[in-house]
Amino acid sequence: MKRPRFPNTSGFSVTGLIVLLLIGGAAWAGWWYWKERNKETIQYTTTAIRRGDLVQAVTATGTLNPVVNVQVGSQISGKIEKLYVDFNSPVTEGQVVAQIDPATYEAAVRQASGELENAKAALDLAKLNEERARELHHRNAAPKSSLDQAVATLRQAEAQVLIREGSLQKAKVDLERCTIVSPVDGIVISRDVDVGQTVAASLSAPIIFTIANDLTKMQINANVAEADVGNVREGQSVEFTVDAYPTDTFHGKVTQVRNAPLTVDNVVTYDTIIEVSNDALKLKPGMTASTSIITARQRDVLLISGAALRFKLPEDIAQEIEEAKTAGNDAPPAEDEVQPGPSPTPATPAGRNSAGNAAEITAQLQGGNAQGQRAGGAQRAGGAQRAGGGRRGGRGGGGGSRRAAATPMERKVYILLDDKAHPVTIRTGISDGIYTAVTSGLEEGDLVITNAMKVKGGDGGQPGTSPNPFTGAGMRRRF
Repeated sequence: MKRPRFPNTSGFSVTGLIVLLLIGGAAWAGWWYWKERNKETIQYTTTAIRRGDLVQAVTATGTLNPVVNVQVGSQISGKIEKLYVDFNSPVTEGQVVAQIDPATYEAAVRQASGELENAKAALDLAKLNEERARELHHRNAAPKSSLDQAVATLRQAEAQVLIREGSLQKAKVDLERCTIVSPVDGIVISRDVDVGQTVAASLSAPIIFTIANDLTKMQINANVAEADVGNVREGQSVEFTVDAYPTDTFHGKVTQVRNAPLTVDNVVTYDTIIEVSNDALKLKPGMTASTSIITARQRDVLLISGAALRFKLPEDIAQEIEEAKTAGNDAPPAEDEVQPGPSPTPATPAGRNSAGNAAEITAQLQGGNAQGQRAGGAQRAGGAQRAGGGRRGGRGGGGGSRRAAATPMERKVYILLDDKAHPVTIRTGISDGIYTAVTSGLEEGDLVITNAMKVKGGDGGQPGTSPNPFTGAGMRRRF
C-alpha cells in the first residue's frame, strides 16, 4: 500500500516565518520610536559658584554744580549802559562787570545835597532865634512861651539836617550801585542781560550774571530715593559718569545727606551732596551725572547669580522628581521637618572631589528647607548623631526636628547632584543686582540650577537630541 503524497510546505513555512518576523520587528521598532519620541526628560541649566569681588552700590542721578555759585544782580532799576565781561570771562573780587546809567541817581544826589544845605541854613536861623528869645526872657522882656517856641524850632531844624544828611547818603549809595562789581573771584558762566536792556528792581533783584567761584571743585546734587537713603553715609566713595564722556569714570565722595525731603514724581528723595575734583576742567556745570554710591565692597567672596536665586522648581517637575524618589525608596525629608536616619550619598559635583565633602553634602541636604530650618546635623553610620551639624545644617538638636524662624538673608536654591535637583538653604550677603555674595551653604564649583525644562525625545543632556538613531531633532517645552 502506497503512502499518500502531500505537497511540500517547508518553503512556505520559512517564508511566512520571515515575513512574520519582519512585521513584528517593524511593529516593535515603530512602537519603540513612538515611545522614545514622546518620552520627556528633564534638562537643567546650571551655573557654577565662583569667587570674585563684589561691590554693592546705590544708584542715583544728579546735577553737577559749582561749590560756590554766586548770582550777581542789581539792587536798583535802570538801563544797562555797559557790560565789561561776557560768558566764560574770568573775574576777580571787586572788578567792575557792568554799569547802569547813573544820570537819574546823580540828579538825586544833587537834589539831596541842596535839601541838606537848606536844612543847615534853617538850623542856623533857629539857633539865632533861640539865643534872642533866651536873652529877652532873662530881661523879662519876652514871655516863657516865646523861649519854648524858639527851643522847639531849633530842635526841629537839627532833626531836618539829620534827615537831609540821610537822604543824601542814600542817594550816594544808589549812585554807587550803578556800578556793579564781582563779589568773588571766579568765572562768568551765565549772562542774562544785554546792553540797553532795562532792569527793574522791585521785590527781587534781577539777575545779571552768574559767577562760579572755582570750577576745579564741584559738587553733585544727587536725589537718593527714600528706600536707599538708609545705606548712604558721609565719606562713602562714589563713581559716576556723564553723557559727555561715556567711557570715562569719575570719582567723588559723599559729604552731606540733607534731611529735607524732596518729592519727585510722587517719590520721596533726599538731596545728597557729592564732592568732586575737576582739575582737568572736563566737567561743566549743569551736566547730568549717573552716580553709584558704593555702600559695601567685598573681595574674594563666593558669588551666585541672581537667576539661581530667582529659580523655582516647576510644580510638575517637582512632582515627578518626588514620585521617582518615592518609587526608589529615596524620598527626601519634607521641608517642614528633618527626618533622622542615614541617606544615600549623592554623587560628588565639580569642586567636591573627596568622600568627606560628599558625606557633608548629604548631611547638609537633610537639614535644608525653604524657611531656613536648621537641623541638628548628620547622623553617624552607627546611628549616633554628630554634635554640631554640617555646614548646610545648623542649630537644632536632640535628634528631633526643630523649626527656626527664617531671616531675610536665608534663601533656598537648587544644586545639581547626580543629575538631580536638591534644595539647599544658603545665607546671602551684599548684592550688586547681578551677583550676590554667599556667606554659607555653598562651596566654590557647586552647580546651581538657573532653569529647568522638559525635553522630548532627548537624553536630557543636549536639547533636541535623542538616543534613538531613527529620530531627529526633538521637541522641548520651557517653563
